[in-house]
Amino acid sequence: MTNLNYHHLRLFHRIAHEGSLTRAAETLNLSQSALSVQLQKLEQQLGHDLFERRGKKLALTEAGRIALDYADTVFETGDELLKVLQGRPRAAQHVLRVGALTTLSRNFQLEFLRPVIGRTDIELVVRSGTMRELLAQLEMHSLDVVLATTAVRRDAGTDFHSHLIAEQPVSLVGRSGSAAAPLRFPDALRTVPVTLPSLDSEIRVALDRVLSLAGIHPIIQAEVDDMAMLRLLAREGEGVAVVPPIVVQDELHAGVLIEHCRIPDVTERFYAIVQTRRFPNPVLQDLIAASVPPPTDVPAE
Repeated sequence: MTNLNYHHLRLFHRIAHEGSLTRAAETLNLSQSALSVQLQKLEQQLGHDLFERRGKKLALTEAGRIALDYADTVFETGDELLKVLQGRPRAAQHVLRVGALTTLSRNFQLEFLRPVIGRTDIELVVRSGTMRELLAQLEMHSLDVVLATTAVRRDAGTDFHSHLIAEQPVSLVGRSGSAAAPLRFPDALRTVPVTLPSLDSEIRVALDRVLSLAGIHPIIQAEVDDMAMLRLLAREGEGVAVVPPIVVQDELHAGVLIEHCRIPDVTERFYAIVQTRRFPNPVLQDLIAASVPPPTDVPAE
C-alpha cells in the first residue's frame, strides 16, 4: 500500500483554509503551477477530486471536506505533540456540523443533540440561519444536516432527503391561574385571546383549517414565527398560546404555565434534512437512527 504523502496533504490543507490557490501559493512561497501539480498528485493518490471550481472560487467537494477534517486532526495532533509537556493531547474527534432554523425550538434541538453533548470524541458545531442559507451550506458540504419543521423536495440538482425524526403534539397553554375553568378546544378560542404561530408555519395552516370548519374566528393577540418569542409571550400574556409542549416544557414543569388541552389533528413535525453523500457522517447516521419514530402498524382491511 502506498503511504500518504503528508507534504501534499499539508499543501492541500493550506489551499483549503486560504480558499484560493493564489493566496496559498503566496503564503507557501510557491508558484501556482507547482502547487497545482502537487494537489493533483494528492487527488490521484486519494482517487477523488478535492475541489471544484465555482466561478472564480474553489469549493471543497464532499471528499475534500472529509480530507480537510482529517488533515485538521493530523496537524493539530502534530502541534500538540510539540506541547506534550503541557498536558496530554486530546483524542481524535469526529466533527458534526448541524444547521438549525433560527425559529426552531431550542428544546427540540437539545433533545436531538443530547446523545452527543459532552462526548469528548465529538466536536459539535451548531449554526442558525434561514432555510435558504442552511440548505446552501448543506449543498457546499459545510453542514452535515439541517434541522427544520418542513420537508424539502428532492430534485436532480440537490438530492436532499428529509427524515422525519419527531412529531410533537400541539396544545393550548396559558399562565397558571389565568383561567377560572378548564378550557376546551376549539370553543375556548371564541372568547379567549390567543397567541399563534405565523401564517407560514405548518401548525398554523392545520389550526386555521380546524377553526374554519368550526366557524370560529379567534381573537389574535400576537402572531410569532420564532418559538423562543412564542414561549416568552405565553409566559407574559393573559390569554393562551398555541404551542408544542416541548417548547415550554421548563415552564410546564415549574408550574409557570399549564397545559389546558391538546389540539386534536394538529402536530408539529421535525425533520433532519441531509444530502446524499458517498461518505456519510457516522455520528449523524447514529443520531438519525435513534430519533426516527418507529413505524405505526396499519390495520388490515
